[in-house]
Amino acid sequence: MSNLLNRCLGIGAAAIVLAALALGGVSAEEKKKAEPKPPACKSMKMEADCTARSDCSWVKASINAKTGKETRKAYCRTKPKSKKSA
Repeated sequence: MSNLLNRCLGIGAAAIVLAALALGGVSAEEKKKAEPKPPACKSMKMEADCTARSDCSWVKASINAKTGKETRKAYCRTKPKSKKSA
């Protein structure tokens, strides 16, 4: 009798594990099909790409007035989030 009970419990546990693995595989496939996220603002190197997005802003290069050399390169950054009023 206990042998039969042990077998039933083992089969039930195996079925639960297989079902969980099958459901996990489905959700992984759904994630693959999801639309990819746009690139981060800081990864953009061209001004046109940066200004085309509403959540990014372009920071111009800083040039030393005396030497005429670039002291800081131009870059793209994420716009700060607006503060919500209470």
